[in-house]
Amino acid sequence: MSKILLEFDKGTLLLQNYSKHNPLGLHGVQWDVRTQTFRTPAYFYRSIAMSLHQQGIPYEDHAKQFFPLTLSFKKQIPLRPYQSEALACWTKSGQQGVVSLPTGAGKTILAMFAIQATQRPALVHVPTIDLMRQWHSTMQEFFDEPIGLLGGGYHEIEHLTVTTYDSALIHIDRIGNRFGMAVFDECHHLPSERFQHIAIASIAPFRLGLSATPERADGRESILYDICGQPCYQTDVTELEGRTLAPYDIITIEVELSEAERLEYDKARSIYIHFIRAERINFGSKNGWGEFLWKSSRSQFGREAFEAYLLQKKLSQASESKLDTVWSLIQKHAGERILVFTQDNDMAYRLGNLFFLPTLTHHTKTKEREDLLNKFRTGVYPVLLTSKVLNEGVDVPEASIAIIVSGSGSVREHVQRLGRILRAAPKKRAILYELVSKDTSEYFTNRRRKQHTAYQR
Repeated sequence: MSKILLEFDKGTLLLQNYSKHNPLGLHGVQWDVRTQTFRTPAYFYRSIAMSLHQQGIPYEDHAKQFFPLTLSFKKQIPLRPYQSEALACWTKSGQQGVVSLPTGAGKTILAMFAIQATQRPALVHVPTIDLMRQWHSTMQEFFDEPIGLLGGGYHEIEHLTVTTYDSALIHIDRIGNRFGMAVFDECHHLPSERFQHIAIASIAPFRLGLSATPERADGRESILYDICGQPCYQTDVTELEGRTLAPYDIITIEVELSEAERLEYDKARSIYIHFIRAERINFGSKNGWGEFLWKSSRSQFGREAFEAYLLQKKLSQASESKLDTVWSLIQKHAGERILVFTQDNDMAYRLGNLFFLPTLTHHTKTKEREDLLNKFRTGVYPVLLTSKVLNEGVDVPEASIAIIVSGSGSVREHVQRLGRILRAAPKKRAILYELVSKDTSEYFTNRRRKQHTAYQR
């Protein structure tokens, strides 16, 4: 039998000169009638190469286009004990797996040590351009290697490269064999229908997933563990509070709707609830929301119910009392760095226009975004309003106060917003304020999003 040839082809692995009957039972390998050869997703490269090697079967590896590097640090910093534990657990897991650390606990630094340990070209995946720049800057501090950028108008591929998930998705079928190490920051994004292909189409044998909250509401974290590696280490906010992370308080403030808002809210709520009961829609089921959208689109009554749903939600999330409370809290914490979070852009801009405060949303242009963040970090702007842009990844260590005007029921979103103010600093004590409209559905939304150990002290 001729040597088996491993080849990379558009995000897949080809096995040339391999028997049509898959005699070795290699995992994931299937016969491709179009090319008359065996083919498998690229991420099975490691298990197939190891199987062939362990069984002493001769093969030629034409798939990988990377080789060992000599990666040394330009600067030396000690790992914290939990970072050392995480690195050891990841190494013990075969240098594959998901590490869960809270925001501010040094996930990026941990990744630098993991990349250095593998001594292989590495592709770091991040969800946003802001994070891409942050990782690029950190990697330049640590490694005496050119650091590539793929995304945000850049197409500079080096042995060490940072890319956005969106850009990686475009290019992975061509570059999926050029990196031996894959880092997935905020890896809870990876199991989505779009992004999982990034990991599946890469042959990288070494993989590290990083997230404060890898669990997903849809349960698809099992896909994450299949394509990135099993969970190998986890620690949470409460374990690091007061040491690595700043001590913090969470204060819930219930605010009253005005008389006019209450009348309007109760009327809208009644229409919405009447429709839900009449149609027997169960939001506790997996497809409850989809069922509501479908049924509400089929009749005038349903469309009125949907409008009523949106109205009661808007009234509870953006009441006049919340505006007054936000201003009171900003005055109370004058001199501190304050982040104000809203559920949507409309409320963020409303607050910005009312109080003449800078507002950052996904509509904000890149240069303006950088300017706003820099002025916030230096104190030129002590208050910054945002909807969801700052939920994830952006490093604003100077922030000590967060005011959540409104939000979704997502546990992840709430943990991320708390994480924005937990970077440790001398004498710092962080405070997270949650504004909840009293006697509205927002109360239950607030309860759902607090189902995390960070809120159950």
